[in-house]
Amino acid sequence: MTTSFGLYSQYYDLLYKDKDYEGETAYVKALLEHYATDPIAQILELGSGTGIHAEKIAEAGYGVLGVELSETMLAAAMPKAAQSGGKLDFTLGDARTFRTDRRFQAVISLFHVLSYQTSDADLEAMMETVSHHLEDGGIFIFDFWYGPAVLWQRPSTRVKRLENDEISVVRVAESVIHDAENVVDVNYTIFATEKLSAKTEMVCETHRMRYLFLNEIDRLLTNAGMYRVIAEEWMSSSTPGTETWGVCVVARKNAG
Repeated sequence: MTTSFGLYSQYYDLLYKDKDYEGETAYVKALLEHYATDPIAQILELGSGTGIHAEKIAEAGYGVLGVELSETMLAAAMPKAAQSGGKLDFTLGDARTFRTDRRFQAVISLFHVLSYQTSDADLEAMMETVSHHLEDGGIFIFDFWYGPAVLWQRPSTRVKRLENDEISVVRVAESVIHDAENVVDVNYTIFATEKLSAKTEMVCETHRMRYLFLNEIDRLLTNAGMYRVIAEEWMSSSTPGTETWGVCVVARKNAG
């Protein structure tokens, strides 16, 4: 069985329980505070997943609207909105086509959501979504798979094992790179075992990821009425290089 963001989302938080959400939120908050020209009150997050980043950013005092394509992940996020005191909301939507009349001082898109846009048309559409919702002078913070590192290191097979009180999960990631298309197919095989019943379920999924180069990023931003302010290694602020799989960009929407 091959799916995309289906059963996999049920195991998402467990698979990423070792992800440094606190550190990442602090990093994004520092970027927001440093690069915003006006105080930020409202943030749009494209690809909000199960809402952990959005929840923590809302706890830092911002209002956040999260947009998520997966109904399963959205359902997992909604209880966080109910407990946020009105600071947090989520809605079903596609980063390429989502539209609302609201405007935001900042848009964020984390965990390589941009790299899930694998065609030029998809990338351009997502950038238009960002530009449409940003106020003039507003900032866009996003990360993506960095082409030089992907081509230099090449993807490798990885195995991850995790468990909680209810389930144990083994995930095997095997990747195939398609150089002519600038994409990597990450083929996941997930074995999830329910501890009480000893029942094991296997889920196979392929996540197609686009790796990008800074000249592409600059072109996409320019075409959408934005420009790059900085590009740095995610979380470290170092200059991107051949060891840098994840690059973070802060962009700004042109005024007027």
